[in-house]
Amino acid sequence: MRFLDLAKVQIRSGSGGSGAASFRREKFVEFGGPDGGDGGDGGSVYAVAVSDLNTLIDYRYQRHVRAGNGQPGKGRQRTGGKGRDIEMQVPVGTEILDESRTTVIAELLHEGQRELLAQGGRGGFGNLRFRSSTNRAPRTANPGQAGIERTIWLRLKMYADIGLLGLPNAGKSTLIAAITNARPKVADYPFTTLHPVLGMLTIDSEEFVLADIPGLVEGAHEGRGIGDRFLGHIERCQMLLHLVDAASDDIIRDYQVVVEEIQNYGHGLQSKPRLVLLSKADIVDERVLEEKKAALELYSGHKAYVISAISGQGVKPCMRAAAERVRNSRVSQTRSEAWTP
Repeated sequence: MRFLDLAKVQIRSGSGGSGAASFRREKFVEFGGPDGGDGGDGGSVYAVAVSDLNTLIDYRYQRHVRAGNGQPGKGRQRTGGKGRDIEMQVPVGTEILDESRTTVIAELLHEGQRELLAQGGRGGFGNLRFRSSTNRAPRTANPGQAGIERTIWLRLKMYADIGLLGLPNAGKSTLIAAITNARPKVADYPFTTLHPVLGMLTIDSEEFVLADIPGLVEGAHEGRGIGDRFLGHIERCQMLLHLVDAASDDIIRDYQVVVEEIQNYGHGLQSKPRLVLLSKADIVDERVLEEKKAALELYSGHKAYVISAISGQGVKPCMRAAAERVRNSRVSQTRSEAWTP
């Protein structure tokens, strides 16, 4: 299934049915009173979060969503049928934005969550509603209320415990392929990964979800290389693994570029727990590797984990440290929610 994390959709709720202007017609009843029924309400458009979807690809081909119109009222006080509601199924983690993509209309964070996007129009009143002591035979009936038409954006932000980030060709895809059930494309050139990939990591009988996003480039927070969309996928991660290519000629610059991008992007990424990984240790001389590790630790102020996804060097200790950070983050989040008034 192809991956799509942003889709533009035009939605329209159904219009209400018109009320009926009708009078009783019975044998031996010369002046039957009004008996026009109300029109039926128009159908509404809803968004529903489902767990078995992880892409918005359906909305690349279904760009118009229309709810059903209400049926007109009828004589004998019969109300018109209600228009058919439409439920747009979207993955858990989807945001609904307005046409300008500046305002979040709804955020679907839990399976089964249902949000109203466009209310159906109300049905019009039949002439029975207008009968009064002074007007015993009204011929007035209301038309139904028009439906709502609007353009929305669907934006998917993945849910994962741990997010991988780094420059292109930093070894993220190789790592997630080595430690999880994910099978991303792995090759020795930049931008091998073109869309986010999820994998399941098992550490000490406990499972964690990892998210690998395409490599970042300078200016990613401003949308260069659609990096702002990629960064959005790790906003909800409990912690981040920052991979730096040990074979790079300038590891400090590589580290600095990614840190500046997440700081400029904001949305809480800069404050998330983060581990620094010096990857591809198997292709770098041991003495040079130690020098680079010391330099990176001195500059970043963080411990640098030296790993090789190919040989497995240092991977398990690093993943255990990441799992511990996730556990601590979950505990802190639970306490914070418990104290929320």
